[in-house]
Amino acid sequence: MKKRERLTRTLIYLMLIVVTVTMLFPFLWMLSSSIKLDKDIFVFPMQWIPDNPQWSNYRDIWTRIPLMTFIKNTAKITLTVTALQLLTSSFAAYAFSKLHFKGRDILFMAYIATIAIPWQAYMVPQFIMMRSLGLNNTHLAIILLQAFSAFGVFMMRQFYQGIPDSLIEAARIDGMNDYQIYARIMLPLSKPAISTLTIFTFVTTWNDFLGPLLYLTRDELKTIQIGLRMFITQYSAEYGLIMAASVVVLIPVLIVFLSLQKYFVQGVAATGVKG
Repeated sequence: MKKRERLTRTLIYLMLIVVTVTMLFPFLWMLSSSIKLDKDIFVFPMQWIPDNPQWSNYRDIWTRIPLMTFIKNTAKITLTVTALQLLTSSFAAYAFSKLHFKGRDILFMAYIATIAIPWQAYMVPQFIMMRSLGLNNTHLAIILLQAFSAFGVFMMRQFYQGIPDSLIEAARIDGMNDYQIYARIMLPLSKPAISTLTIFTFVTTWNDFLGPLLYLTRDELKTIQIGLRMFITQYSAEYGLIMAASVVVLIPVLIVFLSLQKYFVQGVAATGVKG
């Protein structure tokens, strides 16, 4: 029996190693390509470490396009949207999970049902609405459209439902109102769920391409994902510069994930089993 268990565990580890290598391959290829000439990127067999590394790619990306401006715009939108989504999602989730009011469940189901509607189905009406409000070609349009998240409310509500109602009732007996309960009890207890939502929101907003493409046309307002397209000319694409810029852009995402990863698994597990 022990031999069979050992064999099973070995096969699982081997499978995990294969999956990990498969997942890491695109990132390793991106790193390798970022220090190559365009003509050397797609040669076969692939040369992982070039004989003549083009470290100048990392210098040229700052001069060929206004990369710092694009990063600042992306950081501004991403940080604002992440903060607003954390506030609105956690606040609404508290109401849907711990407050009792008429039509609560129906309202919650109607709100969550919007997750099933693809954004492409209503992006044109949204664009017309933002243009009529005079918000076209502004960061505020993107921030307002992404400040509320049905997925975030659903995830936070799943976590809040795991917090005993007796704890809330005890706080009310002690004289706390709902705002104090939310700020002093619910938020401190929901660090795993908040960290998970932070990662999802930050990565999604940072990598958003279609939204900024629709609403932002002036170069000084564009985000980094649109800026990367500037390395693509009418006749060719400068893949070495694209990969170098992609490596730089990936750094903030890695920092956020590594900073919050100890809560990430807890948050996914907790929000997935409560209901």
